[in-house]
Amino acid sequence: MTNDPHAWLEDVTGEQALQWVSGHNARTEERLAGSPAFAGLESGIREVLDARARIPYVTKRGEHYYNFWQDERNPRGLWRRTTPESYRSAEPEWEVLLDVDALNEAEGENWVWHGARFLRPSLDRALIDLSRGGADADVTREFDMERLDWVPDGFFRPEAKGGLSWIDRDTVWVSTDLGEGTMTSSGYPRTVCRWRRGTPLAEAELVFSAEPDDMVVHAYRDQTPGFERDFVSRAFAFYSNETYLVDGDELRRIDVPDSATTDVEREWLLLELREDWDTFTAGSLLAARFDDVLAGTPSWEVLFAPTPSSSLAGWTWTRHHLVLNVLTDVVNTLTVLTPGADGWARRPFTGAPEFGSIGVSAVDADENDDVWLTVTDYLTPATLAIATIGEQPETLRSAPSFFDADRHVIEQHFVTSDDGTRVPYFLVRRKDLEFDGTAPTLLYGYGGFEIALTPGYSGGMGRSWLDRGGVYAVANIRGGGEYGPRWHRAALRENRPRAYEDMAAVARDLVDRRITTSSRLAVQGGSNGGLLTGNMLVRYPELFGAVVIQVPLLDMKRYSHLLAGASWMAEYGDPDTEDWEFIRTFSPYHLIDADAQYPPVILLTSTRDDRVHPGHARKMAAALIEAGHDVTYYENIEGGHGGAADNKQAAHMAALAYAFLWERLEAAS
Repeated sequence: MTNDPHAWLEDVTGEQALQWVSGHNARTEERLAGSPAFAGLESGIREVLDARARIPYVTKRGEHYYNFWQDERNPRGLWRRTTPESYRSAEPEWEVLLDVDALNEAEGENWVWHGARFLRPSLDRALIDLSRGGADADVTREFDMERLDWVPDGFFRPEAKGGLSWIDRDTVWVSTDLGEGTMTSSGYPRTVCRWRRGTPLAEAELVFSAEPDDMVVHAYRDQTPGFERDFVSRAFAFYSNETYLVDGDELRRIDVPDSATTDVEREWLLLELREDWDTFTAGSLLAARFDDVLAGTPSWEVLFAPTPSSSLAGWTWTRHHLVLNVLTDVVNTLTVLTPGADGWARRPFTGAPEFGSIGVSAVDADENDDVWLTVTDYLTPATLAIATIGEQPETLRSAPSFFDADRHVIEQHFVTSDDGTRVPYFLVRRKDLEFDGTAPTLLYGYGGFEIALTPGYSGGMGRSWLDRGGVYAVANIRGGGEYGPRWHRAALRENRPRAYEDMAAVARDLVDRRITTSSRLAVQGGSNGGLLTGNMLVRYPELFGAVVIQVPLLDMKRYSHLLAGASWMAEYGDPDTEDWEFIRTFSPYHLIDADAQYPPVILLTSTRDDRVHPGHARKMAAALIEAGHDVTYYENIEGGHGGAADNKQAAHMAALAYAFLWERLEAAS
């Protein structure tokens, strides 16, 4: 029970709640979508999202490259494939495998593509996930890759959070909602079953059952030729998990720290540490032979150890090598490691750029040592290259430019937070900026779940903000992953306000540098970043002239009872215990002050968000309005946690945010 006067807005599809949403949507559309600038903003963003010249990113399976593509003519998208040879041409010839728009028309549905997994090694079947309106919950259906149609009486998983994955042609792993007691308190699957073709899902063989208060459990098969094996993964919480090898009818727990991330590849097990372990430092990457780990006699070798300025962004296996992606002061570098009789040899990655965000992934780790390289920054559209380890990369495709980047420059600055911590941020500005404090400036942040914000090109932001005279800043605050686990832990639970202090320090520095003034500075963030911007609103209102809060957490007393909220208690704490004493200090919904002078705020969310409950944004808006503050609210009916189900919706939502920002910041001039 709750005495919250706005609790009725938690009824996602309740008639009264939807009437409230409809009324606010109408007012927002009338004011913002009816403004002279809106049409140009929306069409400009839509052109970016639908551009046929953008890179069609692909995944190699067998002799084909697979791609999922959305544009104006195909808003829900086409699943398609081509050959490697055709992909190298200016206009690849694509074979359409599934037209989601046509499927929706035929079935009277509103499916959104969620991905596909192939049966190996034959590749003649796929398990396809489809979501209604973009929610996390989805269905899984079996698809015949030769007939390009659904398999009659094939594997089918009803709508729920969870999934299916192949064991062999007639057997799959299934984790899903199987009725009472089969889902965790976080709303994710609690059981793993082995399901054989031709038997009812309800009769699938139970292999493992987690505890009700665990976060999630799932199983998967490693299909690497010669190393086929099955694993069960059990997550107690976001940063606590254990992995089991399925050995016949037994499960053999892999004896490593619960807080570490494990990766088994061929004969190796990699272990990324979140906490110090034995003589090894948190943030390190260790390697040992998998069989030795199982036998309890591992000999761990350190492949990476963090420094005060560096962290491990990720790694990629190829057939014979391991590529490490390292962040040093939020700049990527690549290193190639090769296992041998005398240990792991290392060398720089040939042809890697010196600046920019670098994404690296294997083309086909079972077959070769080729990798995809994606390189971008705030002013440089992405390029896609293919490289064989040890050779110069070959650029295959470049994304188009959507704004005049030559007039701008990227800078990195460091600011000192309240407790003396050095915090980096990126700044994108005009080369000829006057430094007179008049530039409308947008500050973006996230600061949670060990996610690092690295430079990336956004044609929509460039057109809607930079080209119109705005300055853009991205804060690499604590709680993120820019400096590895230590940076993340520094803003966990009772330390969460450190992230907000960091963000405030960046905001002040933008004013001190005479980039802008508080009245012309806006802050934006979504999801955990929505919690961040909610705290900026109620804790530091004097620093901003406008606030954008997207798909947010805001009611931190109720968050663990709403949808997937219980899964984030390792990040924020448990509000039903004494933790509430520190959680209440960063719960924006409970910090609203009717006497405070808050800047104008827009809250954007989705009815179909089944990860972060739309009630957070609804209740915050209602409470702010009741307290007499300046609030704009809009809720997209579809879209899930991403806020939009297709490019049209995405362009509309983004244009509303930019129209709001220009309206409010220009009024402050």
